[in-house]
Amino acid sequence: MYYANFLSSPEGYFHTLVCNHKDYQNTTVNNDLHYIKWDNPPKQRPISLALEHFEEMVESGAPFAREFAKDDPVLNKIDEKLLRRSDGRFTPGGWCVGNTVLGKDPCVAYGSPNAVKPTIKRDRDLVIYRAANGEILV
Repeated sequence: MYYANFLSSPEGYFHTLVCNHKDYQNTTVNNDLHYIKWDNPPKQRPISLALEHFEEMVESGAPFAREFAKDDPVLNKIDEKLLRRSDGRFTPGGWCVGNTVLGKDPCVAYGSPNAVKPTIKRDRDLVIYRAANGEILV
């Protein structure tokens, strides 16, 4: 019910679900993990990210970004370079059990949707980094 009355629920709903999953509990980080470029001045609205922001966005290491104009070419570049998603196909993940021989879609054959799991090494590295920078909430 909280998000029914929240001004911008899409900005926190997914993160709330993930962080309440048992694999992520007690790993709170004092950072929303978003790459955002603000208007200047007065920093009240984010600017629309475009191809010119792609390298800086990737180098930031942030797993989320906002905001994007509809059908902006940077979205295709994110799909191709970061998510390895082919046009018209799902983003490959642990649930895709097919192969890519001769350009086949690995997600045509799929296994358990529960195959999506946090990467322990990445989580550990992020927590160590954030703790070293004083960003971990206790």
